Amino acid sequence: MSTPALRRGSVAIVGVAETGMGEAPAGTHPVDLMGQGVMRALDECGLRLADVDGVFGAAMQLRMPTLAICEYLGLQPRYQDGTNIGGSSFMSLLAHAQAAIEHGLCEVAVIAYGSTQRTIGRANLQPPDPNPYEAPYRPLLPASAYALAASRHMHAFGTTREQLASVAVAAREWALRNPAAWEKEPLTVRQVLDARPVSRPLTVRDCCLVTDGGGAIVVTSAERARALRKPPVFVLGTGEATTHLTIGSMPDLTITAAAESGRLAYGMAGLRAADIDVVEVYDAFTISTLLFLEDLGFCPKGEGGRFVADGAIAPGGRLPVNTNGGGLSYGHPGMYGLYVLIEAVRQLRGECGARQLPRHVTAIAHGNGGVLSSQSTVVLGTSAAL
Repeated sequence: MSTPALRRGSVAIVGVAETGMGEAPAGTHPVDLMGQGVMRALDECGLRLADVDGVFGAAMQLRMPTLAICEYLGLQPRYQDGTNIGGSSFMSLLAHAQAAIEHGLCEVAVIAYGSTQRTIGRANLQPPDPNPYEAPYRPLLPASAYALAASRHMHAFGTTREQLASVAVAAREWALRNPAAWEKEPLTVRQVLDARPVSRPLTVRDCCLVTDGGGAIVVTSAERARALRKPPVFVLGTGEATTHLTIGSMPDLTITAAAESGRLAYGMAGLRAADIDVVEVYDAFTISTLLFLEDLGFCPKGEGGRFVADGAIAPGGRLPVNTNGGGLSYGHPGMYGLYVLIEAVRQLRGECGARQLPRHVTAIAHGNGGVLSSQSTVVLGTSAAL
């Protein structure tokens, strides 16, 4: 979906926070995590709950997440949006919040998420939509869908298991620099290959973590953002695209809609992949990182495996990717897109300690929903990028 009416740099992210990452305290509800995230993100930037007049959110365990968080916090916003297109929802909601702010529908927007999937167990989550065409083959979803994409990429381009494993190893190396990451032990390519098989060719170490977690970001106009506590991170470009719902309907297992969402976001931002300092992409599976690096223009189609090999996206490599450890090693509470945005903002503000990148003027935050189904891309930048 094109967003030609949105103006480059018209809004900024001014507050970010995550809550309960890893394993939430006993008795915690998803809306608790959403509420805590909102309050922490507001406190970070110096705004109050009374300033919030736009509420945006998505969740796996709540049918009406914006109503739930508004009741929980006592909010009666002028505008709300609970669009759910999977893990890419939060990038899309950021674009929707920008549109709402530009058109005067709200002034201060919060975007929130919360999940206790680890605590309650995945078996107790809402079952997926019925699919009479794929269900008879008993796929282990979502892993089997991503395994299909990995197998096809290996067949078409000669991508190796070792190259896929190097994505997980790089994520772990970044996680070891992040005190908040769930995984604390080093990881090797051999350990990835020898781990428990999940869905051929993927092992458990090719798959994201299963954690609890919540959080929020605060968005407001560029003018108001400049007067707040934290350096504003401006939204330079956004783009959304979809190609399918079920993996059997994906037009090409090696090309995602990120090629289109990225094109739209770069176009609005007036930038190219070569101009991006910080790369944060949704890494539910090792093949995801590889596909998005290709489709977002960081390497040619089919070259992703060779591109990520030998530590190229790990600390010290030629392209820093998923600097918090990603969904593979930092945490993954079911819908990971919000945390991609949070890490990108913190990198641009220079707040990441041992994992902080020396160049941090522009960033890309890319979200994925469903089984490579919905893609949403955001280009962010500091005031130096305007």
